[in-house]
Amino acid sequence: MELGCSPVDPGTGAALRLLAAASAARAVVEVGTGSGVSTLWLLAGMPADGVLTTIDSEPEHQRAAREALADAGVRGGRVRVIGGRAQEVLPRLTDGAYDLVLLDADRRDLDAHLDQALRLLRPGGLLVVVGALWRDKVADPAQRDETTTAVRQTGRRVRDDERLLPALLPVGDGLLVGVVRG
Repeated sequence: MELGCSPVDPGTGAALRLLAAASAARAVVEVGTGSGVSTLWLLAGMPADGVLTTIDSEPEHQRAAREALADAGVRGGRVRVIGGRAQEVLPRLTDGAYDLVLLDADRRDLDAHLDQALRLLRPGGLLVVVGALWRDKVADPAQRDETTTAVRQTGRRVRDDERLLPALLPVGDGLLVGVVRG
């Protein structure tokens, strides 16, 4: 919280761990490292040989995440921390090479991140959007601020995309999950 980022709550973390385990995710991309809380939850569900790539533009977030990973005893090579804006980093990652993509960065960039996530995911892969209920504002049509509108639009896109089998999980601030159809 001191860094200005909100870590996922334990219920959301447990759901992320479960999704990573259920999908046997060996290659994961996380957009929005924060302090590394969701990184640790995802790693807890991944196989020991899994590699998580996490992207954040804030050097302070990267430093805090590296400290959290070291404190948790995560061995080198399991996590690639990439500094930079996701819009610049994601296009350099390999098409169809990832089992799970987690979007938990600036909600106003969700639309662009969603396009990249769908490109990165293999058939059967999981798209996961944290904060899909956005502080209970998404369901309230009177809420029309830029962030709420962006989250609402992402929900519609995921729901309507025929390449995805979607579900909105009412855990924490909402997890929007979509499985890429084979």
